[in-house]
Amino acid sequence: MFPASEWLEYLLPVGIKMVQLRLRDMPEEDMREEIRRSVDLCDSYNATLVVNDHWELAIEEEAPFVHLGQEDLDDADIHAIRSAGIRLGISTRDHLDLDRALMLEPDYITLGPIHQSKTRHGYPLGLEPIAEWKELIGHVPLCAVGGITLKRAAAVFDAGADMVAVTTDITGHDDPELRVQEWLEKTE
Repeated sequence: MFPASEWLEYLLPVGIKMVQLRLRDMPEEDMREEIRRSVDLCDSYNATLVVNDHWELAIEEEAPFVHLGQEDLDDADIHAIRSAGIRLGISTRDHLDLDRALMLEPDYITLGPIHQSKTRHGYPLGLEPIAEWKELIGHVPLCAVGGITLKRAAAVFDAGADMVAVTTDITGHDDPELRVQEWLEKTE
C-alpha cells in the first residue's frame, strides 16, 4: 500500500477535487510530513484536502479542512480549529451524533456506513436515513460514507446525499486511475 501522499501524486492529476487524508499508526513526524506533502499537492492541483482526526497537525500545516469522528470531538479544540480558519466536517450515524454535530455548525456532515464497508465499522444504515438527515441539516452538505461503489452511487445521490466518500472502490480497483475517471464522469 502506498503512503497517502503517493496516492495523491498518482490520482490528483486525473481530476479529484476533494480528498480525505486518513493517517494511522505512524510516528507524529511522519504524519506531519504526509500532511505537509498532501497540502502542497492538493494546492498544486486546486483540490481540497481534508485531514481526518489530527486537528492539531492540520492547524500547524495549514490544511483547509479537518474531519472529526464523534470520539475525536471529545478532545478537539473547536475554537482553535475555527480560529485557524479551518473548515470542519463531522461524522454521524444516529440522532445523538447529529444533534451534537449541528451544535458545532459544521461545514459538512457525514452519515454512515450506508452499506457494508471495509473501512467503516458498524452495521449498515441503508439508504433510508439519507433523506431524513438531509431534511434535518438543511443547507449543510451531506456526505454519505461506507461501501459506496460506482454502481451504488446513483441511489445514494437520489436518496439526498450531496457527496460521497469513496475509498475501496478506487484503491482496490485494478486500475485506480480509470476508476477515478469513471467516478468523475458519473458525478460531474
